[in-house]
Amino acid sequence: MQHEFHLASGPICLRPLEPADADLLFTWLTDPHVLEYWEGPSTVYTPQRVQKDFYEDEWNASRCIVGYQGKDIGYVQVYQLDDEGFEEYQYPKVDRPVYGIDQFIALPEYWGKGVGRAFIRLLTEELRAHRGAHSVVLDPHTDNLRAIRCYEACGFRKVKLLPQHELHDGKKVDCWLMALVFPKEEG
Repeated sequence: MQHEFHLASGPICLRPLEPADADLLFTWLTDPHVLEYWEGPSTVYTPQRVQKDFYEDEWNASRCIVGYQGKDIGYVQVYQLDDEGFEEYQYPKVDRPVYGIDQFIALPEYWGKGVGRAFIRLLTEELRAHRGAHSVVLDPHTDNLRAIRCYEACGFRKVKLLPQHELHDGKKVDCWLMALVFPKEEG
């Protein structure tokens, strides 16, 4: 079930994606810096594709804009793993929800500044404390070392290599399945 996220902590906030954000997404998704890590540099986004991929897609993700100090700087989507997701990752089913997340910071001036760690920690704590998550998984490309360092700093651990897992710029690339597992609350 899709949930809206309205989260804030210090300079970081997450808010639901709104129809008015389509132009912002289009701007970000036509930037080679973003495409280097999201879909690939030769990917062509049009306003129509943004509508289809981010507003009409029905795979039940919660989509959010990431803000920092009042400025929109990125995107995150959150979804509860379904049977297909568990099978794709060969991740064990458990008695509590497992969430997947995909995200990017669109503005390079915010890369390497701890902003990614801050919003991922805010989001994962929400999933743990208020959504009953067992774990959160993500699948960065193996060559995206900056992202992997960020995720590891947030407590994610590499679970397994996913060979040729994702189509990126017309070719299949290797990814790491990474997971942040939460201990079961007592009581």
